[in-house]
Amino acid sequence: MPKNLKICFLLILMNHAGTASGQKSDKDLPPLLQKAAEEVIAGKYLNAFLDILHFQGTNVWTTDMPKKIMAYFHAQNVMFTISSLQMCIKNYLENLLYQPKQLLSDFQQINHQQFQTAVKYLFRSKKNRFELGNIVLDLDRIRERIFQSPGGNRTLFLVTLEKCFPALSSMECVAILSRVLRVSSVSYLQPDVIRNLPKDLPQDTFRNLSAVFKALYDKTTANAQRTLYDWMKQILQKSYITNELNDSTSWVSAENLWTLGRYMVHLPLEEIMKINLNEMRLFISYDNATKQLDTVYDITPELAQAFLERINSSGFDLRNTSTIYRLGLLVCFYDNMEQMDAIVARVLLHQMMKCNQLRGFQADVYKLKAQLLDIAMQNQTLNDTLGSLSDAVVGLTSSQLDSLSPEAVHNAISTLNQVSGWAKSQIMVLSSKYLTYEKVLSFYNISQMGALVTGISTQSFYNMNPKELSQVIRGTLSQYASDLSPAQQQGILTKMLASRDLSSAVTDIQGAFFKEVCLSDLWKETGFNSSIVKEKELRKSQALFLYELLSKKTTAPTDLLSIGQLVKGVTCQQIEHMSTNSFLNNFRFFEKNLQLLSPYQVNCLAWKFWKASNTSIPPFLLSVLPAQYLESISGTSCVPFLISLGKTELDLMIVNSHKKNTVLQKVQECLNGSISDEYDVDILGNLICHLPPAIIRDGISLRAMAIALHQFRFCRQLSHEQKTEIKYKLSELYGIPKNWTAQTTQDIGPFVALLSKDELTVLAEKFPNTILQIAKMAQPASPPEEFLSAIFESIRNSSTSIRASDPTTDCTGIRAPSSDEIIKLAEANAFWTVQELQCLDTDTFTKNVEFLGTVMTFNRSQLIVLKEKAKQVWGALPGWKSYHIISLGRIALVLNKSEIEALDLSSIDTVAALSQQTEWTLVQAQSILQGFLEDSGQTVHGLKSFDLAGLGANLCALNTTDIKTIKTTEFSAVISRVGLLPCSTPVLEEFKKMAESVFGIAAEWNSSIIHEIGTIAAGLNEKEFKALDKDVMPYLQPAAIRHIPDEVFKELSPEQIANLGLENAAMVTESQRNHLNALQLQSLQLTLDGARTGVQDTQTSASIIQSTHTPASKCAHFSSGFSIWLCALYILCPTYCKHDPFT
Repeated sequence: MPKNLKICFLLILMNHAGTASGQKSDKDLPPLLQKAAEEVIAGKYLNAFLDILHFQGTNVWTTDMPKKIMAYFHAQNVMFTISSLQMCIKNYLENLLYQPKQLLSDFQQINHQQFQTAVKYLFRSKKNRFELGNIVLDLDRIRERIFQSPGGNRTLFLVTLEKCFPALSSMECVAILSRVLRVSSVSYLQPDVIRNLPKDLPQDTFRNLSAVFKALYDKTTANAQRTLYDWMKQILQKSYITNELNDSTSWVSAENLWTLGRYMVHLPLEEIMKINLNEMRLFISYDNATKQLDTVYDITPELAQAFLERINSSGFDLRNTSTIYRLGLLVCFYDNMEQMDAIVARVLLHQMMKCNQLRGFQADVYKLKAQLLDIAMQNQTLNDTLGSLSDAVVGLTSSQLDSLSPEAVHNAISTLNQVSGWAKSQIMVLSSKYLTYEKVLSFYNISQMGALVTGISTQSFYNMNPKELSQVIRGTLSQYASDLSPAQQQGILTKMLASRDLSSAVTDIQGAFFKEVCLSDLWKETGFNSSIVKEKELRKSQALFLYELLSKKTTAPTDLLSIGQLVKGVTCQQIEHMSTNSFLNNFRFFEKNLQLLSPYQVNCLAWKFWKASNTSIPPFLLSVLPAQYLESISGTSCVPFLISLGKTELDLMIVNSHKKNTVLQKVQECLNGSISDEYDVDILGNLICHLPPAIIRDGISLRAMAIALHQFRFCRQLSHEQKTEIKYKLSELYGIPKNWTAQTTQDIGPFVALLSKDELTVLAEKFPNTILQIAKMAQPASPPEEFLSAIFESIRNSSTSIRASDPTTDCTGIRAPSSDEIIKLAEANAFWTVQELQCLDTDTFTKNVEFLGTVMTFNRSQLIVLKEKAKQVWGALPGWKSYHIISLGRIALVLNKSEIEALDLSSIDTVAALSQQTEWTLVQAQSILQGFLEDSGQTVHGLKSFDLAGLGANLCALNTTDIKTIKTTEFSAVISRVGLLPCSTPVLEEFKKMAESVFGIAAEWNSSIIHEIGTIAAGLNEKEFKALDKDVMPYLQPAAIRHIPDEVFKELSPEQIANLGLENAAMVTESQRNHLNALQLQSLQLTLDGARTGVQDTQTSASIIQSTHTPASKCAHFSSGFSIWLCALYILCPTYCKHDPFT
């Protein structure tokens, strides 16, 4: 018990009264309430609370009950007021919220009846309110607070596991455990906990509990999965041995296989080979076996082939199509290819469409599909067999697909639309073929295309019937919106907005498509209401405009803030102008959508909350205020601070490194430099990602590190120093890598990449698929060079033969890459030498060029070799088709000026694909731009908005004269996209003039306009910047700040700089800073610190802050009626909670 509570309780015991010692009021008190009163005297408040709840649930609570209880206390010579006792219990329970280990200890001391009472009100009761006289408890809120409390739900899980089976029926315990696991983190299911699971469960209970674990399979760690398998195996073996009728040499019966479910992948190879053939026959003949085999995503080739062998030996013919349909994911490793006919090959290919769900081995699957494809096409043309080849068609090259007839593609569309894994070039070819047959683009034929819809040309979308187009974007296109190019998206929107009244068009434009509607178009529509904005994704500039517009039509901020996306558009002024009640009542909407808010908005919220109710400000908001507001956080106020801050994304709130370090220093103080166990890890939450290297090295115990490692895996930007310390901890936890199991390697995941080259080589040889999967999961971030090198050598050394290579070059003795190796290596393909890449044979290059074009770490020499290989394979550049150009990916970056000029760039879709690359030189960009204009027969003046969108960063290559000729209406439609481009100052200055033709003179631009134009704002001159209202400064995009010339930036007034906002201030370059005077620098620093002129309360009161988050330390006297049991609610609803569960 905390020290202050012991003192409080002692004071009560010392407060005796001159009551007659002979009073026998205990006779009038029911035994259970007498027991509760004794528990209160003993300081066992949790036990007392549960006993009172149980009594109330089984007896009638009368109005004289409080008097009887008081009489009992008097009889025990314990004198105090009811309210003082209530306060002490309240303090006790509040402290339990922040001391989950104490909560665990207290829960472990409750008896069976008390546990049943706790279970009743937490899990079984359907009541959402609990009434006791004139007192009402919000049970839903209580449950919510318990399950959301870091450490609290871990305690609940462990207590349930420990006490449930002795106290309740087994079946009821399974239901409760299932619910606890589903509402809490499955990471609590650690191997040491699993080993303590009961092993003497009734058969039905065991099967039901196993079903719970099977449902949670993907959420548990690999080591936990293995330990759960061992637990299940022990029980199943014991059950098998006790059955004297069993004469098999293996405990793995058909029924036991069904019970294991996905855990069957942990069976040893030798155990599978011992399975009784009758049992295997029984298992595979059961319909549910197919569903089970469809989910064994992590099965290995060796185990799959062992199962196939036993199934074949049990009497099922693996060549029989009915058997193939039963095999689930085992078909992905089918190896009986001798004398197979085309029909069986096609059936297998159809079943193998599910193989992309496998965890790894995709190169092996790809190879098997290629073999089956050859068999399936024997003595037939591709046109004849296309519809029966399933997703093996992904293995066809773009050239092969280009040879198909439009009719063949049309006839096979029902198969093609189910296929995933298409390359962009393949999609373009097939879409073109399909639409050539269909002639007219309609809602119906687009709805038949599936993923192929992303290959429809921009011009085709633009030529569609507007009514049909509006149906399409609500249907098929909504699913693939993110895969459409900027040109395609703009082509669709341009047609919709130009062909219909704006109100109808805006209503039809859903989801992410709405983000592309330009601000100037929104201006034209005055009939907006809040319902139109629902289910739409908004840009910040759109949200700024719409919130301002809609707030004039409603007096209830709740109507607007409840539409999550609109919170992006709430300005600091609008936050400050909210009444105190309105702000406090609506703060939950901001908190719920914290990830949508800018650091500047969060800072505004913090100041508003401080001004409105500094005694109840959520602790995480203190972190964005100036440093002195953190000074009072210490002692018992630390844990609430850590919990609150740990539930946020620190990087989204604090962008200044110095300020972040200040906050982290306070975190270290609160931790006292150490993290001792899993409960400390729970409390830290997301803060685990920001722990300094020194704490990782010296402050985290091994017990805590085992849990923290799982959390570290989800951190986005760990520093090199943090990763280094984590690496050292791995050795302490798991020993040397050569002794690691496959499960340990899998659980360590991305941190495997931190090991030395020698250690990595050992693991790559032991667990090649696990290492390949880790490398794949690390993308798009490139893993360390040593990690990729180890993978490369492992894959390369596993294939020793010299493969066929390019016969036209001197490749004698050189091992050219194979398709199998290229697929497995992914980013590690960068370790092929120039000579090895040069020796690629034509077939391998053609099949893998698109894959090679995605490798980010190829150097220029490697890219040049691949470019030359493309010229060798595809012929002269003028003959290249659009799909050839698109399939190059990064290889295109080494095309020189004359080569770009030789390409056919008449299609904006081709140019849009090239524009996805961000490393073009100015000369290359100019060549692409000029090539498009010449090949399409257009001038800059004739460019449509979708052309501008497709050109992307190549627009930066325009000269100022050409920019002047762009049509204002076309430019306005894509101005937000142009505002993302990192163009030179002269180009930005000219774009700024274009922006003025859309929005009027710069001096009158408001917050939505200044945000809409992005980097274009950097084109303002000194006079124009000085004329900007200080209130629009926070709405400059951070990217624009970097592009403002130093000599212009220095002309900003101190007041403008003070209002830049946190994220903008953090983007000020060193060069810009060097041009500022002392007053400007002071303003900049105040902004970085989170200061707010006119709002900041200079009277920072440590006592106020501390009282906000520290449970009261004295037993204050209250005059309220008897309500001891109500004290528990204070643990569940912090002081800043606006929903009082007592009302």
